Amino acid sequence: MLLVIDVGNTDTVFGLYEHDVEGIETAGDGLAGHWRISTHAERTADEQAVMLDGFLNLAGYSWSDDVDGVAICSGVPRVTGNLRNMCERYLDGAPVVLEPGVKTGISILYNDPKEVGPDRIANAVAAYDLFGGPTIMVDFGTATTCDVVSGSGEYLGGAIAPGIEISLDALFGRAAAVRQVALTRPTHVLGKSTMESIQSGTGFGYAAMVDGLCERIERELGECTVVATGGLAHLISPVSERIEHVEPWLTLHGLRIIHEKNARG
Repeated sequence: MLLVIDVGNTDTVFGLYEHDVEGIETAGDGLAGHWRISTHAERTADEQAVMLDGFLNLAGYSWSDDVDGVAICSGVPRVTGNLRNMCERYLDGAPVVLEPGVKTGISILYNDPKEVGPDRIANAVAAYDLFGGPTIMVDFGTATTCDVVSGSGEYLGGAIAPGIEISLDALFGRAAAVRQVALTRPTHVLGKSTMESIQSGTGFGYAAMVDGLCERIERELGECTVVATGGLAHLISPVSERIEHVEPWLTLHGLRIIHEKNARG
């Protein structure tokens, strides 16, 4: 089985895919297990291994019997190094790490391709595989990003805005009278309490931002498919007017494809 690891600045997501899955229609097809943990650069390779071994055992799998390949995308260099060491020590082989020189199957039309976050590339690979193009990938993570893959499989670029949790942390930290609230889907635009008002501003506000960005992108490129992913996609997608598909495992699916391309090589 293939272990895929998406390291974000806030969370790290592990996924375990079965090999040779036929008729893939969604990013979750063939996904046998998935786990989300907080990203901590201080975790050593051995600590990462112990934690992951526990997840695998709970799901009825093991390092030695079931995992025969690993693919990683990471925006945290120290974690990347620890995960490399973990794989080399416990799997007797180097992982496929999404970085310059790795085959992706798409062209990156950025002024400096090395500046593009690996998760954005993985999303583009997955979105093109599932939906073709042009497709807009909206990723609700530490940052909220809108990226585009063309009809011919080119990564065209995108837009980056502060993520929902970052914005709320700034609000709670600077507004003395505002307390932290749970992030839930808003029911009314006009909140009747501070909590409801924050939930409305967050939910409908970010939905409006994403809808507006998608509209402006389509003015330049024409009609696009819009797919959402990321840990908070479930919060914004129901109140967005432009998001058509929600694929929570989009990045993981992109890593699966990239591993296949490089393992064959």
